[in-house]
Amino acid sequence: MALTGIQIFKLLPKTNCKECGVPTCLAFAMNLASGKAELDSCPYVSDDARAQLAEASAPPIRPVAIGKGVRAAKTGGETVLCRHEKTFFNPTLFAGTITSDTAVAVVEAKLKVWNALQYERVGLNLRPELVALKDVNGDGVAFATLAKLIAETSEFNLILMSESAEIIGGAVATAGFKRPLIYAATAANVDAFGKIALDNDLPLAVKADSVDGLIALTDKLVGMGLKDLVLDPGSREIKKALEDQVGIRRAALKAGNRSLGFPTITFPCEMASNIATEGLIASMFVAKYGGIVVMSDLTTEVIFPLLLERLNIFTDPQRPMTVVEGIFEIGAPNENSPVLVTTNFALTYFIVSGEIEASKVPAWLLIKDSEGLSVLTAWAAGKFGGDDVGAFVKKCGIMDKVKHTELIIPGYAAAIAGDVEEELSGWTITVGPREAAHLAGFLRARL
Repeated sequence: MALTGIQIFKLLPKTNCKECGVPTCLAFAMNLASGKAELDSCPYVSDDARAQLAEASAPPIRPVAIGKGVRAAKTGGETVLCRHEKTFFNPTLFAGTITSDTAVAVVEAKLKVWNALQYERVGLNLRPELVALKDVNGDGVAFATLAKLIAETSEFNLILMSESAEIIGGAVATAGFKRPLIYAATAANVDAFGKIALDNDLPLAVKADSVDGLIALTDKLVGMGLKDLVLDPGSREIKKALEDQVGIRRAALKAGNRSLGFPTITFPCEMASNIATEGLIASMFVAKYGGIVVMSDLTTEVIFPLLLERLNIFTDPQRPMTVVEGIFEIGAPNENSPVLVTTNFALTYFIVSGEIEASKVPAWLLIKDSEGLSVLTAWAAGKFGGDDVGAFVKKCGIMDKVKHTELIIPGYAAAIAGDVEEELSGWTITVGPREAAHLAGFLRARL
């Protein structure tokens, strides 16, 4: 039976050492109880307490770390079936496929193109994380060579795909330092693949013909000492694949089935005849409940909407999406360009910045932290007051970038104009339009 946060806290050392990543042992206990942390994160827990807490602290779906470097990521670790219940934590990882018979020059060119698929949104860098290297001809030397090339010359992390333990072993020898995911242990090769993963401390994908078939394989691998597993139930028909994803998630979260308590890997590339259809299928797996999605290729028109879908789904529904506080350059502003200020609610930022761009008037847009509230709501909640806005303008550094002393505030925050003027002595506070749609005309009229 699961323990409460307080029950877990009583078994912890209560040192508040912060080495687990949270400020207090109580906070760590609460994270353990909710499945958001692992007991191994506490370096001082006693052996007796560890034995008592092992089962209670394990998340229902184990988080699995894949890769090393700037694109290292985790998959799994989820604690709820539906996003609105709490939130999802570890976003779906995207992979593009390269086959082992691809020429080195072509691989290098493809990696360069794929690496450019990076998009800035709400202060985040959205990009795919993985390359799935697929053995198609049994050439272990070529496979290991490409694995080494990808691992050493790109930011991408790897999925090594082969039915041969010998070929996988050769690739691990050249690219194991990047902590690749090995795909896949089956009933025919489970012992050999399990040994490679165990000896090299690597995550291992498990493939069967059905969800039931996975259970025997995961139980065997866990018995060997492996913990970082990724599940593939083998379904490649769309309806069945969706049923399997939901079934695995429900079995782990609702039925407490530890044999299925691992993230999943899905293959839209094996379920469609063109990249556009792959994108549609991939979007389904982002929502329900693919931990890793493998595509045949990575193209802007497909991966960009998938990255946006992922961003929206894996954003905490109880916290508004926000933009980082600071100064944003719209166009190519200079020392005489207008200065505007608004809140850090992401939707507000995108609407306001879009209207400024539409005006063709270069401007400085100041984004003040309002805890993700819109202008009117932030003002009503005391998060966008005149004193706070004035103090923010002083400290943000905009005074070093412009010669003039005029600040344009949102029309819905007209009430704070006087307080801002008192805080910013010598500045002129201009009240802008109430609706962002009128902002472009407002700026053009000032030229």
